[in-house]
Amino acid sequence: MRKINIKESLANAFSRENLEKAFTKENIVKAIFIIFAAVSIIAVFGIVIFLLIKSIEPFSEIGFFKILFGDTWHTGDTYTDGSYGALPMVVGTIVLTLCSVLVGGTIAVFVAIFMAYYCPKKLKGIYTQIINLLAGIPSIVYGFFGMMVVVPALKGMFNVDSAYGLLAGTIVLSVMLIPTVASVARNSLEAVPSNYYEGALALGCSKNQAVFKVCVPAAKKGIIAALILGVGRAVGETMAVQMIIGNSLNYYPSGLFQGFATLTSTIVQQWSYATADVRNILIALGFILLLFILILNLILLVVRRDTMAGNKYFTRRVKGEGDTIKSSLSYKKTGSIQDVLWVLSYVLAIIVAVALIGIVLFMLIQGIPHLSWDFLFGESNNAHVSLAPAFVSTGMLIVLALVIALPLGIGAAVYLNEYSKRNSIFVKIIRLFTDTLSGIPSIVFGLFGYIFLVIPMRRYSLLAGGIVLALMVLPTIIRSVEQSLSEVPDSMREASYALGAGKVRTIFLVVLPSALAGIVTSIILSIGRIVSESAALIFTSGSVIYMPGSYLSQGSSFAVFMWAFMGEGLYIDECYATSVVLLIIVIILNLLVTLVERLGDRDKGKPHPILAIKSAWKSFIGLFKRKKIDVPEEYSSEEKEKV
Repeated sequence: MRKINIKESLANAFSRENLEKAFTKENIVKAIFIIFAAVSIIAVFGIVIFLLIKSIEPFSEIGFFKILFGDTWHTGDTYTDGSYGALPMVVGTIVLTLCSVLVGGTIAVFVAIFMAYYCPKKLKGIYTQIINLLAGIPSIVYGFFGMMVVVPALKGMFNVDSAYGLLAGTIVLSVMLIPTVASVARNSLEAVPSNYYEGALALGCSKNQAVFKVCVPAAKKGIIAALILGVGRAVGETMAVQMIIGNSLNYYPSGLFQGFATLTSTIVQQWSYATADVRNILIALGFILLLFILILNLILLVVRRDTMAGNKYFTRRVKGEGDTIKSSLSYKKTGSIQDVLWVLSYVLAIIVAVALIGIVLFMLIQGIPHLSWDFLFGESNNAHVSLAPAFVSTGMLIVLALVIALPLGIGAAVYLNEYSKRNSIFVKIIRLFTDTLSGIPSIVFGLFGYIFLVIPMRRYSLLAGGIVLALMVLPTIIRSVEQSLSEVPDSMREASYALGAGKVRTIFLVVLPSALAGIVTSIILSIGRIVSESAALIFTSGSVIYMPGSYLSQGSSFAVFMWAFMGEGLYIDECYATSVVLLIIVIILNLLVTLVERLGDRDKGKPHPILAIKSAWKSFIGLFKRKKIDVPEEYSSEEKEKV
């Protein structure tokens, strides 16, 4: 029996020929795409690990369960000086979330039904813009509107001394949840095959009965998933909540107008004046909040495990010949409940539209008179504050976040759509962690940035804020670009391969240019998220009113400027003016998204951009080649050749 020579085997394995085969351009690019796709996994693990490491000390000094179930919160300088029971905050978070999802989620489901089945075609585009604009309004603007309008209105309506509390928080947070839940629920409703609707009508059901007794049950799992996403959105909300719930520590939400605190509001309220030990305790609260979000994501994973929406009778898959149904379905006319639900969907849809118009008009009316050239672009200092530093800081944050997130997101999307195998475990893990990353609250991102970047750098900086924002917008870019890549026809890839192009060349010269609309859309959506963000930047970029000198300087975006104005309590007019700037930016970005999507739809079916340019150039050259030029007879032969 021949002995195996280890040295010889290693030499053969690492021979030049084998290394050249392994390190081809195709393999190197594929490996880079795999690394980009794995960034979401690394980011989620990094956030969990860094928050856990920083939370171990307060958990060991005080006790995890003592923090979680203690009912008294009194801060001191060290772990032993105060009492740190977070149960009232946990209860406040849960109660506010449940109330908001119950109200806002119910409205959102009816709005989704209206958009999917009842909205006139001429108004559907406009109403979709309304929902998108609701989603784009920064939470700081919602909180300011609640503080200036909702709370005083409730105070006068119920004749109470203070209207801060559960009712005000539920109203504002419910409006904020509507776009998230409505968009996901609408997608699920529109994915129900038309066979169900048409079959119900053929069996004698009215339109309302077909919608509410057949289509809505068929989309049940998608609607439940939308509500779970709404729960995650409500649990992690920070800026709007802390402005309207009163922030009264050690109080449970025992009444509609009893002030209370949530986990997020406590962290952001006490952070600025907390000692090192207390900040570690606040980070521990952030870790508890992260655990809640991870549990919600696991629940959402279980709900989405069966991708076929519906129940045992109705699924999104059309039944085949070999399928059987245990019991026959009965479509018979019942009472007028469905007609009432139809009217309710119209009424709630109108209320949502009126609410958006009311918020926007109120802010514009109150803020436009306070806008001036000096306030927008003048010099900002302690004696006179302007938004000039906010323009510069926001622009720097946008550039840095996109420079980091755009290549990572496009690379991950390319791997998921062009290289990955269907039902691959690795791909499922990437999608799971991408969804998890998108569901992490912004305040948790801020705490992670503080631990991972601010503490080692020993300073707040735009660099730290930009890196954290890149992680926050990464899931948006991955989803948008992947969706756009999946819509590129396979025939274009096959034609490129037939012409001798490799996979990498096909991706960069054919697939990505064809998905340009989706890439531009992801950029616009990311800019909207960056402009609207405030909680994460407070913990990473700081809150100053001065012009930044570099990425190592502190800086404040528009939303952080607005938060700083409200913190002083002396700059209400400036708050209105800043909110107008934010709303104008959000409106412009929404219009740009719509324009890009329409241009992308218009270009579908047309030749590839590069092929179209080549064809036009060849036609242009051929035109001159075919054109005959008359040369005078008196020209010599040499002159004729020159002509």
